[in-house]
Amino acid sequence: MSPTIEAFVAHFGEMGSRWGINRTVSQVYALLFVSAEPMNADDIGAILGVSRSNVSMSLKELEGWQLVTLSRRPGDRREYYATLGSVWDIFRAVAAERRRREVEPTLSMLRQSLLTEPESAEDAHALKRMREMYELAKTANNWFDDLQRLSPESMKQLMKMGSKVQKLLEVKDRTTKAIRRRRPA
Repeated sequence: MSPTIEAFVAHFGEMGSRWGINRTVSQVYALLFVSAEPMNADDIGAILGVSRSNVSMSLKELEGWQLVTLSRRPGDRREYYATLGSVWDIFRAVAAERRRREVEPTLSMLRQSLLTEPESAEDAHALKRMREMYELAKTANNWFDDLQRLSPESMKQLMKMGSKVQKLLEVKDRTTKAIRRRRPA
């Protein structure tokens, strides 16, 4: 492994740990990401210096996230792994899985909680705050659906707009306020 690839794999492992993802899973993914050809578990383990079982568990985790594809070669019984095609495909897969694992259970729990009647002022306050959280999560979830339908080119364009969208919203707000001031009461 070249020093450049080694640094990338090590950094990805470190960052994965900070994001709550197992270090080896992150390193396996990083190695596959920069690899020009699909790799088998034995080669991955040898390059990273980790056990075959650890590599296998990491690959299963990556398969669960739908971040790797599996292929075979004629005359070879081993399975070969590669990452998804574009970084946008990867972004979509990670976002979809995080949504499934984190956002949807939270929305479900909040929805259930909001069906209860408050028994005290404390409950009423808590339910009000939970409703705010639910509305935000639901809005973000709906926005995610819209993003998933965009082409990679449109998604890239949207992300580049960033502060321009904020400026546009500020202009809209100023215009709306000016129109309201001009209307007779």
